[in-house]
Amino acid sequence: MSIEILPLPVAGEIETGADLAALVLDAGPPLLDGDVVVLTHKAVSKAEGRIVDLSDVVPSPLALEFAEDGGDPRQIEVVLRESKRVVRRRGSLLICETHHGFICASAGVDRSNTPGDDLVVLLPEDPDASAARIREALRARTGRTVGVIVADTMGRPLRNGILGTAIGVSGVEALRSLQGDIDPNGYELRTTQVAIADELAAAADLVFGKLERVPAALIRGYAGRGDGTACELIRSADRDLFI
Repeated sequence: MSIEILPLPVAGEIETGADLAALVLDAGPPLLDGDVVVLTHKAVSKAEGRIVDLSDVVPSPLALEFAEDGGDPRQIEVVLRESKRVVRRRGSLLICETHHGFICASAGVDRSNTPGDDLVVLLPEDPDASAARIREALRARTGRTVGVIVADTMGRPLRNGILGTAIGVSGVEALRSLQGDIDPNGYELRTTQVAIADELAAAADLVFGKLERVPAALIRGYAGRGDGTACELIRSADRDLFI
């Protein structure tokens, strides 16, 4: 099996209301059935207007307390609003559980690659629904059946560096269970599950440009059709040894 990962660059800033399906189609080759389109969450969030101007934010007493070591209390206030709970804190650095159920730094609130100094970008309100809308728009315009993944980069317990992670999935197998399969030595796998959508998101991140305006990628050659969602990738707190 041979897999291609093609960057899909765009010119200029993605603005609220942007037609992401059109941007994808303009940036790359004609789509084929089975292709997987991966978009950065920031592209999706900007198009959906998930941007906050910090000059309009009044920090709460808790945000002021958490910002005492030099953090921006306005941004921390936005992080707290986007959080179901704070999982860990070191000074103004917060690891939070978002309302979606993701565990990530600053609840995914990000100041980089924004069109203004006082602007922050939030995660999409419903990334699975965002992926489904973009997938349907691509199908309507091309007649092709493709998968769509909305990806963010996240850290991992006990590992340095960030990694591409699927936060929205449509038309792709998100989680593949190998439980009950027999390995070449006759051992029956009991707990093995493969996060297919995360692996595709990480692969796409290799061609995303943090500085080069590459907000999307096309993965071609991988047979990953399915009807998974990013919700399948969230491990419940009672089964997680790190929480």
